[in-house]
Amino acid sequence: MKKAIIAKKLGMTQIFGEKGELIPVTVLTAGPCVVLGKLTVEKNGYSAVRVGFGEAKARLLNKPYKGQFVKVKLVPKKLIRELKLETSDQYEIGDEIKADMFASGDRVDVCGISKGKGFQGAIKRYGQHRGPMSHGSKYHRGLGSMGSGTTPGRVKKGKHMPGHMGHKRITVQNLLVVRSDASKNLLLVKGPIPGAKGAIVAIKNTVKENK
Repeated sequence: MKKAIIAKKLGMTQIFGEKGELIPVTVLTAGPCVVLGKLTVEKNGYSAVRVGFGEAKARLLNKPYKGQFVKVKLVPKKLIRELKLETSDQYEIGDEIKADMFASGDRVDVCGISKGKGFQGAIKRYGQHRGPMSHGSKYHRGLGSMGSGTTPGRVKKGKHMPGHMGHKRITVQNLLVVRSDASKNLLLVKGPIPGAKGAIVAIKNTVKENK
């Protein structure tokens, strides 16, 4: 069954499991996501719902953006996303998708934007080794050999070199939902997920569920 929700990362903490083990968890505010519209196979080629998430300041929104909410007579939201759900046909405009979409024990994939690290060298970016740090060495944190000289006589595409690190769309798969609290719209997911505190992430049931 296809399930999905938009969430906001609050940070990490740790809780105790049923057997007394210490479990590191990421705390997420999952929903509520308000349904703004429905996409159908007949009209759009696929089935999904368009939802709004997060509180928005009206003065920061332009007229075309606010018009999408005025049309359906709903309060403007900060983000608009599409969710492909198996039960898309059952939702109506104005309905809310809450954290109870997922339950304790479910396996999920979490997709978000990783933290940006700026321009970094090959050692930090790819974990390459440094050279000798002793007196007399002229090679410390340099890139090292770029390849052979005669053949192919060029730097191969994909060579690990210094450059921009982080700020990429990353999906962490097969994470365990430790706890779900629909009354407070909270999900506790085992382990870390991409992004800084306050980052927006998409949660959906894992593709590795049967593996």
